[in-house]
Amino acid sequence: MIISVIVAIGEKNEIGCGNDLLCHLPADMKHFKEITTGHTVVMGRKTFDSLPKGALPNRRNIVISRQPNLQIENAEVYPSLDQAFIKLMDAGEIFIIGGAQIYEQTLPIADKLYLTKIQAPFPNADVFFPPIHYKEWRVLDKEIHLPDEKNAYPFTFIELERI
Repeated sequence: MIISVIVAIGEKNEIGCGNDLLCHLPADMKHFKEITTGHTVVMGRKTFDSLPKGALPNRRNIVISRQPNLQIENAEVYPSLDQAFIKLMDAGEIFIIGGAQIYEQTLPIADKLYLTKIQAPFPNADVFFPPIHYKEWRVLDKEIHLPDEKNAYPFTFIELERI
């Protein structure tokens, strides 16, 4: 199993506000879909609740929740990451997609990090990504994007691998 974290962050590691994304970047949504389709995505319940159409199509959806007997259509629910990881040992590359508590638990053990760095401040953000110790990572790919008619902010896709 390869544990990959995928996240979009603002200038101060912001990741969300009011259980929603920081902003709407169609290019990032497309990038996320291309990378995660056909794989397993792991998320906390609040992140699942923020998905506009429920479980993500063409992906195995894993939701971590402490709510006993919670059942979610088109998703598997586990009470802890450890229990989910036992079931995912043969899953190949899995993608951790949030939220903050799940990121905090998985970043120290992640093999890869797919980072979208949005070059803008988000002062209303109320959820943050844990600090990234860049010296522990090697950049595999970097793609810089300027704002355009669909994407209001400059951003960079960075693919990193743990050294």
